[in-house]
Amino acid sequence: MKPKRIILVRHGESEANVDKNLYAKLPDHEIVLTKTGEQQALAAGGEIAALIGTETVQAYVSPFKRTRQTYAGISEGIGPNVVDVWEDPRIREQEFGHWSMRDNREEVMQERREYGRFYYRLPDGESSADVYDRMSTFLESLHRAFERPDFAENCLIVSHGAALRVFMMRWYRLTVEEFLDLRNPFNCQLIVMERRDNGTYELSQGLGTKSGKESRV
Repeated sequence: MKPKRIILVRHGESEANVDKNLYAKLPDHEIVLTKTGEQQALAAGGEIAALIGTETVQAYVSPFKRTRQTYAGISEGIGPNVVDVWEDPRIREQEFGHWSMRDNREEVMQERREYGRFYYRLPDGESSADVYDRMSTFLESLHRAFERPDFAENCLIVSHGAALRVFMMRWYRLTVEEFLDLRNPFNCQLIVMERRDNGTYELSQGLGTKSGKESRV
């Protein structure tokens, strides 16, 4: 059963969002939320609860600490509605390798801009194109799950900024140029995809663009 809504949420404010030097000191998956991020997660839970009422939820969560903490805050608002929650490494953040620890990191970023941000694979990391490939396999699993007659009325995905933009690119078949123009979601921003009568999904809450152009998402 296709869910009524697919709700995408970026994690709350993390310590590395406040102090980017942490990326050179901690593995990305170990970075946690700030107190502000915890409050944002609680607020997102209240927002989702108001949106879905008594409807059921199937949740998918990135295994990174900050996303698990975000889901924990959200679940305080929607807890009784959740029928199941799965951690899925395929929706983790883009791997940026060790560029933040390199002496030539500015050169790496410049090379990335010149080569093309979507295709450039960071040293020891991933390109956005790599994320697209693993997100494609996640979507295949998601569509198979939707075929179950007992699938929940809502699908919640708690992930990361770059990963969610790639999800949107893959789902709505955006071009590379359209993907690059998408604005990164704010911490704990809800992106809500509502099912139409014909089975497709329309955004009732979406993303803006960097250029100010109207976006299909």
